[in-house]
Amino acid sequence: MDLKAKLESDLKDAMRASDELRKRTLRMVIANIKMTEIDRGVKLDDAGITAVLQKEMKSRRESIADAEKANRPDLAEATHAEMHVLEEYLPKGLTEAELKAAAAEVISELNAVSPADMGKVIKTLLARLQSRAPGDQVSKIVRELLQK
Repeated sequence: MDLKAKLESDLKDAMRASDELRKRTLRMVIANIKMTEIDRGVKLDDAGITAVLQKEMKSRRESIADAEKANRPDLAEATHAEMHVLEEYLPKGLTEAELKAAAAEVISELNAVSPADMGKVIKTLLARLQSRAPGDQVSKIVRELLQK
């Protein structure tokens, strides 16, 4: 079963179980997937759907930061709950140590020595990781390694 079919099936299960959090979260993600498909004019594969899910996670991380700044723990808690639902559909992420090791390997393969090489390192690394790490985290680690 592809990822989109799984999301839709789980939405139906959430509707039957009257699980409002799961139902709301899955509806929002499915709507964003469909909107992305319409914008691009293609049917998204699992990698494209995973990219949409990661974008949703990033948006929720930003929402949590904003809620904490505004001293709204209730909003932050609700957003955390949505993130837990989304995490079920994302591939297992890499630890920071695994990510640093992969970045160091790509840097040595490409003979990158300065921050000017950051773009090609990140592009190669993201292709290799296949959505198992968010782009902002990859960028941060590559920057750290190239500035040493």
